[in-house]
Amino acid sequence: MTLTAVILLGAFHGINPAMGWLFAVARGLQERSRDLLLQSLPVIALGHLASVALVVLAVSATGSIVTATALSIGAGVVLVGSGLWHLLSRRHFRWVGMRLSLPQLAAWSFLMSSVHGAGLMLLPVLTRMPAAGHHGHALSGGMLVAGVHTLAMFLTATVVAVVVYEFLGVAVLRRAWFNLDRMWAFALVGAGVVTLVGAV
Repeated sequence: MTLTAVILLGAFHGINPAMGWLFAVARGLQERSRDLLLQSLPVIALGHLASVALVVLAVSATGSIVTATALSIGAGVVLVGSGLWHLLSRRHFRWVGMRLSLPQLAAWSFLMSSVHGAGLMLLPVLTRMPAAGHHGHALSGGMLVAGVHTLAMFLTATVVAVVVYEFLGVAVLRRAWFNLDRMWAFALVGAGVVTLVGAV
């Protein structure tokens, strides 16, 4: 069940255009290059992985200091707070321009994933890992979770990006669009509530 949740969250991140596939498509269309599109996606996934890994490091570092219950409650509060901030805030993180080098693209992905709370969604999984009390096991297990999650995100984003690039083009997104950021915010709040209920 835990692995399924990790994969599904990764797939959801892959579908969410805010996590990078739309940026990759725009870069590909701008230069009329499928190769540029395909080069962008692994770099975006790398930035996403770095953001999630930062959360894993935080969880593994505090595993022996903070009780699982306290950490779960803290995780729930952060999730709910982040979700509410996304729902109520009208400001969105923006990058200036579309012509970025690959290292800049990785940095953009890291910042976007962090701003959108990508790693936060894995807190309910990370705080309930059986070996959470042992730093080495918690870290290796957490990194495995981060890797599986990012792989699912990367594969999903690649499929979506290629389909949009080859068959739809960005123009169709202006006619058929729904707010995935808002869905993401509700998902954060929901995960936070579930975490708090489980911790209490």
